[in-house]
Formats: sequence, C-alpha cells, structure tokens
Amino acid sequence: MTSPKNKLVIGLTGGIGSGKTAVSNHFSKLGITIADADIASRTVMEPETEAYNKIIDYFGEGIANKDKTLDRARLRELVFSNSQKLRWLESVTVPAIMNQLIMELEQSISPYSILCLSSGGGQHPLIHRNLVVDVMPETQLERAIQRDNNSAEQIKSIMAKQPTRQDRLDYADDVINNDGDISLLANEVSRLHRLYQALSSKISESGNAAEYS
Repeated sequence: MTSPKNKLVIGLTGGIGSGKTAVSNHFSKLGITIADADIASRTVMEPETEAYNKIIDYFGEGIANKDKTLDRARLRELVFSNSQKLRWLESVTVPAIMNQLIMELEQSISPYSILCLSSGGGQHPLIHRNLVVDVMPETQLERAIQRDNNSAEQIKSIMAKQPTRQDRLDYADDVINNDGDISLLANEVSRLHRLYQALSSKISESGNAAEYS
C-alpha cells in the first residue's frame, strides 16, 4: 500500500475541531485533489455496501436512521465507549476506506494531492510530507461541541484517544496554526501551495516523490 511514486501526497492531519476541513477547502479551491478519510468512510458505509451490511448485522437495525443511513453519532458513541467494538468496526471499515483513498489518489490530475487522515498518527505509507493544523485543546473542545452538538464528555473522550497535540507537532513537516482568525487560513494555504508546487516540479524531474518526504 504505497502512493504513486511520481505524485507528491501531503498528509493533512489535526485533532477533532482543529479546522482540517476549512484548510482542505482552501486547497480544493486552488484545484488540488482532496482525498478525505471522513468522506471516504461515508462512501464505503452507504446503504447496501458490504461494510454497511456487516455493521447492521453486528449492531442491529437500531443503528440505522429511518432513511436507512447509519446513525453515525450513535455509532460513534457506541464504539468510543467500548474498545472491542471499536476494533471490530475498524477491521471492517479501514481496509475499505484505504482502498477508496488509494483510488482517488491514483486518479488525481493535480500537481500534488492532499490526503486527510482524521487525527493522524505520524508516518503513513501513502504520505510523503505531513501538514498539521494546530490549535489549543480548549479550542478543539469548544469548536467540536458547537459543530457536532455532542457533550463535552464525549468530545473529551474522543480527544483522549487521538494523538496528543505534541505528538502531532513532533511529526509535522509543516504547521498551520488555526487558533486565530479563520480569514488568515487562505494566506497560509497559499504559502504552502507554492512550496508544494515547487516540490512537485522537482518530482516531475526525478520521478520519485519519496525523495522529498
């Protein structure tokens, strides 16, 4: 499971509520392919897919909404309070998600691609360079509560299972601080876009993106 050798892949990571989507949206406006694990997870768990059917069999019909889509908030609540159920869910969904992401990266026609992998965990075979969206934990908590309409306790539980802020900063090649005015994000993305374009040009000459990780 490796990314195409002649295509630079930037891993975009950050904790819950950090603003990864806002950052990826800016890259998308610049014409960059975005392969997002959260979106891929919805795709592979749409009604009647293989993963969907396995989840219904395991958790029961009550895990689905009236329109047959999965109740993702309920599912998240169940697995984050039970490590065995979490491991089972990951065993079903992760391979399908990764296959979806690999397909999207292989089909990319932009000079480089952005791979969003939720909270992130450092090295990954699909990624050549890590971009971390950094915010204070207090900011994460406040934003995630407002966005997801979840309790502070549930958000704190999710944060506790993700890499720490320092862990993310330790493996970062590039960092965007998103504690301030969101209007500043566009300038930061533009700065990195120029850097990644330059790296991509070098890769076109060498034919191996791994040299620039």
